[in-house]
Amino acid sequence: MSRLFGTDGVRGLANRDISAKLALQLSVAGSRVLSRGWTGEKRPFAVVGRDTRVSGEFLSAALSAGIASTGVDVLDAGMLPTPGIAQVVKDTGAAFGVVISASHNPMPDNGIKFFAAGGTKLDDAVEDEILAIFDQDWDRPTGADVGRIARYPAAADEYTEHLVRCVDADNVRPLSGLKVVVDCAHGAASIVGPAALRQAGAEVIVSAAEPDGFNINDGVGSTHLEPLQRLVVETQSDLGVAFDGDADRCLAVDSLGRVVNGDQVMGILAIGLKELGELRGNTLVTTVMSNLGLTQAMDKYGISTVQTAVGDRYVLERMLADGYALGGEQSGHVLMLDHGTTGDGVQTALHLMKRMADAKRTLADLAAEIPQLPQALVNVKGVDKNNVDHPQVAAAVAAVEAELADTGRVLLRASGTEPLIRVMVEAATEDAAAAQAERLAASVKEHLAL
Repeated sequence: MSRLFGTDGVRGLANRDISAKLALQLSVAGSRVLSRGWTGEKRPFAVVGRDTRVSGEFLSAALSAGIASTGVDVLDAGMLPTPGIAQVVKDTGAAFGVVISASHNPMPDNGIKFFAAGGTKLDDAVEDEILAIFDQDWDRPTGADVGRIARYPAAADEYTEHLVRCVDADNVRPLSGLKVVVDCAHGAASIVGPAALRQAGAEVIVSAAEPDGFNINDGVGSTHLEPLQRLVVETQSDLGVAFDGDADRCLAVDSLGRVVNGDQVMGILAIGLKELGELRGNTLVTTVMSNLGLTQAMDKYGISTVQTAVGDRYVLERMLADGYALGGEQSGHVLMLDHGTTGDGVQTALHLMKRMADAKRTLADLAAEIPQLPQALVNVKGVDKNNVDHPQVAAAVAAVEAELADTGRVLLRASGTEPLIRVMVEAATEDAAAAQAERLAASVKEHLAL
């Protein structure tokens, strides 16, 4: 059980790894921990929501049953992006929230993620508390003390209103004149994503917003940008934005169909926030996987960058600890803590387009300020991932770093689940990055082979 929670909740193959029994037990344990200390006048309540996967239907039923059995009421928000559930938890004053989603994973997978009161992710200590009582017997409430389950159909409209308010508090429709293609990945943002962008004034062409329970992330969304790239060019749109299944991430495409990744989106937003005096500490929080080009671009604008381990939860921890306003990952998770408690793809799209409108510049023009160094990634399998600091491997890394100097970067990361080490090299040219990555991969194979 110590490995049940990953970096972003519990995830696996639905009805095998993530079964109704697991959902029931986990919701009972989670509810008992997260509703503890409730001080409201009425009975504690939780918010439950899901993405569009067919397995979310039975998992949502199991989770709601487990929560209600602990004497906690349930507001079932139905299909809503993960950040939408976090926002509803915050706005309603719920004791906690639960999202059933496997994000960008294929349809057969699903997952369970908790939010604490206020809409924040759980820290490791709270997850450990939940695991500690997972199989524990307990005194169940009976009669009138059991929880009730009710639909909460207003959740989508309330979340959409929140999104629009963050960029259009004065109802001036700031995105007017911008034409955008929105790829919803047949996922949780299929309704609220296009609605929020339209209400903010944009002309919206909707793509991949017909979920049927089985097509989430299927060749579309932030992990499959090719259809969006083609559609943006065909419709002569100003840009395209793509969400993943639970819409906590966003990637973009400029008017010529070129990808604008999460690093570039963060850089564009950071520059805009600094101009407005809203980038607290003049600092952007990134992960070790962010491109060196982002750091170099931020230096030119007098913006500091702080790096964390990979995972938006670690970005969030650093932002909260030091009071920063903006951070995220290359994959498109962008956290804007003045507007939400977690990564929000629709929020990111709205602010990216508002930056375009305010600056009166194209996305291509803004992205050009955040050039990306060529990056090569090699996965070295069948090696001792716990010995990544082997002296001879370290010597090889030092040699490559000396050759690259300030024109590149090296990163070796152990996989969390496999006997595998990821070798990443950034350099001035694609050939140089590939050659140095293969050189380091050979050293890893030679000295760390199992």
